[in-house]
Amino acid sequence: MVQHKTPGDIERTSMGIILEELAGLGLTPPPEHQAVVCRVVHATADFDYARNLVFTPDAVQKGIDALLAGAPVITDTNMAKAGVSRPCLQKLGGEALCFMADAEVAAVAREKGTTRAVAAVDKAAAQHPGAVLAFGNAPTGLLRLADWIEQGYRPALVIGAPVGFVNVVESKEHALEVCRRAGVPAILAMGRKGGSGVAAAICNALLYTACGTLDPAARGWN
Repeated sequence: MVQHKTPGDIERTSMGIILEELAGLGLTPPPEHQAVVCRVVHATADFDYARNLVFTPDAVQKGIDALLAGAPVITDTNMAKAGVSRPCLQKLGGEALCFMADAEVAAVAREKGTTRAVAAVDKAAAQHPGAVLAFGNAPTGLLRLADWIEQGYRPALVIGAPVGFVNVVESKEHALEVCRRAGVPAILAMGRKGGSGVAAAICNALLYTACGTLDPAARGWN
């Protein structure tokens, strides 16, 4: 018999189950990482993320501070962009952007013989200093961002969660090394796992925290 029927009750109960099971596995995240870890597990039902999510020092707080200051969120897929909380972004004066479908980006990618993700990162870095960049699909984009960081570009936060089998593990390991060396805040899902939903979940954990809406009741959900 179904006991939990309203959206808010379902989410609140789910988060309680997640925290209880994390504790049972000996994987209770530190308080500053709890919102991110729980929301990713909530989005995937995969407790491995409690092990493979890596945070550079103060990455969560620095990401929240950037969002509070109105930094845009730039994603590598329109699916991830669609999953990022628009009400929170509007409240904070920010916006979600994705350049993958831009005709200009497609033309540059064809001309240079590269992926759209690489061309999209070039556009993001050139036009949006201080943005939050979130990757859930494109390791080539994450690798290109690492190149930009080595050249002096400083995004507010790097969220790296590409999924797949080719260049995925390598892109995350390289990006983590570069971000640590450059002092760029980063949250990465190491290994092969990830995806647009994971990237959006990380963004939303930060956005809900910044907006004070981690509890679904604060979002108007019963």
